[in-house]
Amino acid sequence: MADNDFGYTVWGKDWVRLAESLRQTRPDPQLPRARRIARDGGVQVTIDGRIVHAVIHRGRHASVANIEVAPMSREAIVAISRQLCGVRPALTDELYRAITEAGHPPAPTLVGVDCSCSADSPRCIHVLAVYYEMARRVDDDPRIALDIQDFFRASSDGSEASTAVTPQRWVALNALNPADYFMVST
Repeated sequence: MADNDFGYTVWGKDWVRLAESLRQTRPDPQLPRARRIARDGGVQVTIDGRIVHAVIHRGRHASVANIEVAPMSREAIVAISRQLCGVRPALTDELYRAITEAGHPPAPTLVGVDCSCSADSPRCIHVLAVYYEMARRVDDDPRIALDIQDFFRASSDGSEASTAVTPQRWVALNALNPADYFMVST
């Protein structure tokens, strides 16, 4: 099985499961190499709407992979929006479980997978490396898991709950204003 570099949150595990299918009955020798490529920074990902564009560098060769994710259903968007409460909703593991128990798991559904390599397989090492890189990104910011399925775009078009302020798991220190936290008396 994979180490904890990828999919250490339930949000990121969905992308790891795309690489490490539960239906797989024997070890895939490409998985450790794909993890190494992603871990070593060999995958440059650009997300454009519901499409993940990636350039994968492996040795002296580079391949281009495109992964298209299906949009989230309207029912799922409404159900998830009801679960998001407050001005800055946190996308926690508990929220993920509540969404899943309500019957709307936020796991991505793939529409299409394409790679420029000669393997001619939707499970080539390059695509697997992209899955791991996406798992790492989603672990860092779970908002990506919903955003890539058009959740925020669709929910801002008329859903019940407001998601105008989107949560972030990490905040840069230079983004904080000390005056918001400390008061100077004169």
